[in-house]
Amino acid sequence: MSDTPDPIEATEDAQDAYALDNRFVAQVLEAVAAGDRARLAELFEPLHPADIADLLEQIDGAKRRDMVVLAADLIDGEVLSELEEDLREDVVSALPQEALAEAVRELESDDVVDLIEDLGEPQQEAILDALDSTDRLAVEQSLSYPETSAGRLMQREMVTAPEHWSVGDSIDYMRAQDKLPEQFYHIVLVDPRYRPVGYVTLGRLMASRRDTMLVDITEDSFRTFTVDEDEGDVAYAFNQYHLISAPVVDAEGRLAGVITIDDAMGILDEEHEEDVFRLAGVGDESLSNSTLEIVKRRFPWLAINLATAVIASIVISLFEDVLSAVVALAVLMPIVASMGGNAGTQSMTVAVRALATRDLTGSNAFRVIRRESIAGLLNGLIFAVVMGIVGYIWFGSTAIGVVIAAAMVVNLLVAGLSGVIVPLVLDKFGIDPALASGTFVTTVTDVVGFFAFLGLATVVLL
Repeated sequence: MSDTPDPIEATEDAQDAYALDNRFVAQVLEAVAAGDRARLAELFEPLHPADIADLLEQIDGAKRRDMVVLAADLIDGEVLSELEEDLREDVVSALPQEALAEAVRELESDDVVDLIEDLGEPQQEAILDALDSTDRLAVEQSLSYPETSAGRLMQREMVTAPEHWSVGDSIDYMRAQDKLPEQFYHIVLVDPRYRPVGYVTLGRLMASRRDTMLVDITEDSFRTFTVDEDEGDVAYAFNQYHLISAPVVDAEGRLAGVITIDDAMGILDEEHEEDVFRLAGVGDESLSNSTLEIVKRRFPWLAINLATAVIASIVISLFEDVLSAVVALAVLMPIVASMGGNAGTQSMTVAVRALATRDLTGSNAFRVIRRESIAGLLNGLIFAVVMGIVGYIWFGSTAIGVVIAAAMVVNLLVAGLSGVIVPLVLDKFGIDPALASGTFVTTVTDVVGFFAFLGLATVVLL
């Protein structure tokens, strides 16, 4: 008998550490191949829904479908919510109708909207059919709002109270309800027209006497959002003003739903992830994408990079004579391009992130540009000394050392400038700086670096 412990016998701490190692995945696949639903349930029992979603993402097509069919009753709404968007459609289509209906009934309205908004029409209809008429209407109303709006992000499940109620009234009301939202942080106070006028935290509610009026213990952080407000603005406000939840109102100012901190932070995480991917020109790829999808998404930016590389090559071709006469220049050229590209990327990354968090605005743009320019100049001077010495020792030529040193100063200065100016200009014209900055900054540093290096070499060496 093997001394290796079975995953299901692991301690709670070990389970928390993460169970999806290669051996565990192999055991899951063995259970699926054997059609052993009891064993699969045993393996799934200690897993968090996010871990089950990760497991589904690690298993390829046909095996994944077999596992979904075998473990249909083990895949609940939370698992579906945790899945990558590209996989949801496959998993939803593989689930039997009864299992799908049971899974989505457990979810809050905002989670149902998040689940189905990127699915195809047949899958959307299947999920909507699984909801009761009231929940279906709420979800359909949310889907009628713009895709990245507060109306899509909000949940309809909330606790409200008339503004004239006391603490005791609200506690008695909540105790009398058959069902309250699974997670809520505030009781929203509304006027007779159902417009939100404030909110009270549950902690403050429970710490107050029953005869205390709710309006006397409302929070100063109260603010509302409109259903058509951009979700990025909502997430920024949550982060900026440390909100926990906030009401959403319709065009008439009536309460339509609430947004909670977990959804707002989810949007911030998505935007951060998108920025990272876009800086590399890969869009919103995931490991579950097919090869063809990856090629289609990467090709346009690779084509643009090729075009900009051709521009840099044209600049180099203008100095064929000096390159032919001084072979050492060809050896040193990649250093100039590499240093400029890296310095530009450093400035650009800081600028793009600052634009996303709204720390970089028109009011402080000049100060940031000046700071990055000075930083680039100082780094350029430091590395100019280093490369001047290297050039002299390597090739025994003071002139080559002077040329590479001067080019280093020029290129790092330009890199610092372009790393900030390019994202600012793109943002000004409504172009996503995270998506397009890298290509333009690299082009600027390459063209300027080669032109400065080879131009100075032409003047000094020929």
